[in-house]
Amino acid sequence: MLPIIEKLLELQDCDRQIIRNRQRIDRIASDRTALESQESNSLSELNEARKNAHAIESQRKELELETDSQQELIQKYSQQQLQTKKNQEYRALANEIVQCRKTISDLEDRQLELMERFDGAQETIESAKQKAEYANKLATEKIRQLAEKDTELRSEVDRLQAEREQLAQRLELPVRQQYERLLKSKGGDGIVDVGQGVCGGCHVKLPVQIVITCKGQKEIVHCPNCGRIVYYDDKRPALVED
Repeated sequence: MLPIIEKLLELQDCDRQIIRNRQRIDRIASDRTALESQESNSLSELNEARKNAHAIESQRKELELETDSQQELIQKYSQQQLQTKKNQEYRALANEIVQCRKTISDLEDRQLELMERFDGAQETIESAKQKAEYANKLATEKIRQLAEKDTELRSEVDRLQAEREQLAQRLELPVRQQYERLLKSKGGDGIVDVGQGVCGGCHVKLPVQIVITCKGQKEIVHCPNCGRIVYYDDKRPALVED
């Protein structure tokens, strides 16, 4: 194998590690966002449950006030009955009292219904509270672990970056520039072997002469299809058809 290919492969291996670690760092950021979103959603559910219970309780209190108002009207009409001497007026007041009592009965039925709904809402609050507490505990621990891993990976990337600088400096400028262009366009897959007579990058069958030139190991060879640098790996001989 050409010494320059060996150097390029060392640099590419270093870049691949950097790329993988950066991808893992990106996934950590995504995982952290997902955990924070789950925690936020559980808190929103708890707040919504509390809001619903508060609304039910407010409705019940309004009904209580309406009931008290009807009771006051009954007292008022009863007092007026004692003062009136006209039968027609007395009967009219009696009808008002009957209507008030019917209204009170309806209000009490609605209050009972709201009390049942409130009990259910309280159960929902308790369930949402437990869920929120669990989500918070889980998120806190996992985010802590992710933060530790993030720090570890970033430290490793810094180390690899320093190593990469040294590896890159071993290459002549034209070769380094070729490699950097391939790194930008192909990622960590710019230098590939010609196993089985095909380009290890685009998987297109290579002309026989390209494979023969690679086997000669005297110059840098590019895939005519994708532009990658191709080399012959004598540990995995390429299949060349005559």
